[in-house]
Amino acid sequence: MKLIVNAFSALSARLGLRSPRFYRCVFCGAPALTLVAGSVSAQSRDAADQRNVVVASKPFAESYLLAEMFAQLLEARGISVTRRPGLGATEVAFGALRTNAIDVYPEYTGTGLVAILHDTLPDAIAKDPRAVYSHVSRRFADLYGVRWLPPLGFENTYAIAVRRETATNLRLNTLTDLARESAELTAGFTADFIGRPDGLAGLERAYGLRPRAVRPLAPALKYQALATRAVDVIDGYSTDGLLSRYDLVTLDDDKRFFPPYQAAALVSPRLARRPDAIAALIPLSGRLDERMMRELNRRVEVEHEDVAVVARSALTQFGLAGSGAHPATAAPGDRDRGSFFRYLASRRAVMLAQTLRHIVLVAAALGAAMLVAIPLGLLLERARPAAEGTLGALGVIQTIPSIALLAFMIPLFGVGLVPALVALWLYALYPIARGTYTGVHGADHDAVEAVEALGTTPVQRLLWVRLPLATPVIMAGVRTAAVITVGAATLAAFIGAGGLGEAIVEGLALADTRLVLTGAIPAALLAVLVDAVLGLVERRVRPAHLRGR
Repeated sequence: MKLIVNAFSALSARLGLRSPRFYRCVFCGAPALTLVAGSVSAQSRDAADQRNVVVASKPFAESYLLAEMFAQLLEARGISVTRRPGLGATEVAFGALRTNAIDVYPEYTGTGLVAILHDTLPDAIAKDPRAVYSHVSRRFADLYGVRWLPPLGFENTYAIAVRRETATNLRLNTLTDLARESAELTAGFTADFIGRPDGLAGLERAYGLRPRAVRPLAPALKYQALATRAVDVIDGYSTDGLLSRYDLVTLDDDKRFFPPYQAAALVSPRLARRPDAIAALIPLSGRLDERMMRELNRRVEVEHEDVAVVARSALTQFGLAGSGAHPATAAPGDRDRGSFFRYLASRRAVMLAQTLRHIVLVAAALGAAMLVAIPLGLLLERARPAAEGTLGALGVIQTIPSIALLAFMIPLFGVGLVPALVALWLYALYPIARGTYTGVHGADHDAVEAVEALGTTPVQRLLWVRLPLATPVIMAGVRTAAVITVGAATLAAFIGAGGLGEAIVEGLALADTRLVLTGAIPAALLAVLVDAVLGLVERRVRPAHLRGR
């Protein structure tokens, strides 16, 4: 951003316009207004978070379930809670926690040891759950000020699984057996597992596991892919409810490669200083065993029971449930197994709230992008030698994966609305700036020369001729940016910004196709509607002599 601002400052000196200050004010004022709005939003969020504890989860069923238990425990003690489910991979969730953007989420000691600390322990210690917990607890406190609460009572280690017939035909019982046959097998692993040292890379070193091909898959979709023979082996979790549904065989870790993965609440530096919140969460420690967790996961993943309902039933069994229920998730009928349209009707309030949130994200990001990109395109038309380089720099932003850009925003802006708006704003700049520059630069030269002969100034020619003639091309860029922004905004759910992506992320995590569709269908319809509305605007602002074309 600094490079772009410096470039524009240099360009403004070469404009040759009668009032270059106007363009400087427009260009510099727009991002300033955006930052002010973001600051106000961030302050509002911070003020709310002083009252509320922000409970988050990673995007898989067990994490959703444990996070909901944490939220209900806090609410039972009268502590207000903000839920931010389905954050991205471990790096995203922990990055938000260590900066106090969120306050608590469920984590596993083995993940903390290998994926976050990148520590290597002697085998005698690395295989001892208590020793690993003690190590990560001490190191996290020293390095990050983050606190591990006592373990919840169960381990959820990786479970490398194959179809029963595959295990029988190839005589697979252990990971050593799998490594022997891996060159003929296609693996379907989560992106998190592929990139972790205690994942695929570690298995390759420990066992020589080298599949013929590796396909990145969402946590819930990998089971369907295995069942439909799209892949031959997947990474699961030992407490997954879907393991029994598909009658899969989990292979023994005969070299004891995986460390202990005790589940526990991981608490931010800020929340660690709140005794009331810690006292609310600790009673769940030691209450859950692997058998019970597998059954709870089965109810969510296989039976598609509501996460809030399942969480409440578990807390009630322990005598820890408070009165009331979370209104956004515990409404009856959310998992109704009737017709799809009845299901949509039961979720209409949630869908409306998510759609409105999505519209806010899109409108704010697109409006801010127009305020910056249209003046930028006009500036570049007056400084043509620098145009392609500047537009190329903006184009590079389009090549950055959306989820990567969103994750990059977390250390700068935390999680929630502000980082999502900044990322979406950056994505929308290029189509609008390119359309403006191309439209103004390609305006009818005969018309421009005609008004120039009348003694008009460069600013008059721009406002009276070039800009009106460029309107169709500019609006084409705006419409393209709008559709891109509607789609990209669904990924904002991974950093807790809400919108229609919430239903998509949760549905993928819970293997619930209908839930995915409650986000995907409105998002698609919204994209079509936004494009149609902007098409009407384009026809209204198009010069009269071009309206019939």
